[in-house]
Amino acid sequence: MGMISEFKEFIARGNVVDLAVGVVIGAAFGKIVTVLVDKIIMPPIGLLVGGVDFSKWVWTLKEATVDAAGKEVPAVVIGFGEFINTLIQFVIVAFAIFLLVKAVNRLYKKAPDAPAAPPEDVLLLREIRDSLKK
Repeated sequence: MGMISEFKEFIARGNVVDLAVGVVIGAAFGKIVTVLVDKIIMPPIGLLVGGVDFSKWVWTLKEATVDAAGKEVPAVVIGFGEFINTLIQFVIVAFAIFLLVKAVNRLYKKAPDAPAAPPEDVLLLREIRDSLKK
């Protein structure tokens, strides 16, 4: 029974729940960014550089062949165009997170603290100075 209660305590901690919410929101945000890059950002960039679709850029190591049984053996390729798309997605996500953290930090930025009250001996000396001026 002790292990179950420890597990309940672990799950009830705010950090675990916050992490779970962050992971779910992050996964959804990742899907949004993927579509943004693949369907909105990359087509105009491809058009600007001559109608190129980066996701189709591959380096073929071995061409597709047909084996003795008549079954097609797929080509062996390195898809560096997909890597370019993923890099662009990463930059967009990193920039969005940067803006989010910057906004949150601005919300939590404390007002400058009031100057600390002077020590008692300084106050006493000021009183003496002020009474001597009279």
